Amino acid sequence: MNLRLALFSGTALLLSAPVLSQTASVEGRVVKLEKEMRAVQREVFPDGSGKFFEADIRPTEAKPVLNASTSTAVADMIARVDAIESQLATLTGQVEQQGNMQRSMETRLATLESVLKAQLVPTPAATVSQVPAPATTVTPTVLKPTPKPAPVGSIAATKPSAARTAAVAKIERPVTADAFDDGYTYGYRLWEAKFFPEAQMTLDETIKKFPKHRRASYARNLLGRAWLDDKKPATAVKIFYDNYKNDARGDRAPESLFFLGSALTDLGKTAEACE
Repeated sequence: MNLRLALFSGTALLLSAPVLSQTASVEGRVVKLEKEMRAVQREVFPDGSGKFFEADIRPTEAKPVLNASTSTAVADMIARVDAIESQLATLTGQVEQQGNMQRSMETRLATLESVLKAQLVPTPAATVSQVPAPATTVTPTVLKPTPKPAPVGSIAATKPSAARTAAVAKIERPVTADAFDDGYTYGYRLWEAKFFPEAQMTLDETIKKFPKHRRASYARNLLGRAWLDDKKPATAVKIFYDNYKNDARGDRAPESLFFLGSALTDLGKTAEACE
């Protein structure tokens, strides 16, 4: 009996030894894993209590690396911004240059206007008192009064021939609810048919009746062309210049400036025409 008990006890000890060994090994591995996990937790994550464990070994901070697509997009954006800035600088320079040219043109046109006004003022004819008295006594003769020249820009009141009157009567005069448009259209038809004096009279009357009409720039420009085509560039110069100066933003202001140069060329003022 004692022998059996001893054998049983020995067998139990032999069987329990591997179990205890394996348990110790597993526990050691678990402890090792827990230590490694806590090390990872200290390096990366805060624990549940809100504390943060500083990592034992801190890696060097690396600069963010942009991938190829991001780098290309940023480079394209920078290039486009540079192009926009360059175009904006060029546009700003052009605007400033245009402003300087416009101010210079206005100054030159003002000078030209003063010169034209001085040339259009008629010089007084010599009076009889300015004529030196003759050395010998002569019988005085009665001087016939010389006719005064028609003022520049006036329409000569010459009576047209019957054939011309009949030809002008064939030009249709429109009659609509817009009186300005009727006058402008009739003046255009007269100018197109080369009845320049009649066109001048019609357009002049229309402009005087409707000086603030939205298409008055058209009528003034066409009036200047009627005088220019009638071989009277001096009057055309004044009309074209006034149309541009008084309504520089009018629809026909650029055309008036162009024909102003043409009229000055006909007057032999090529330098002013170039300006």
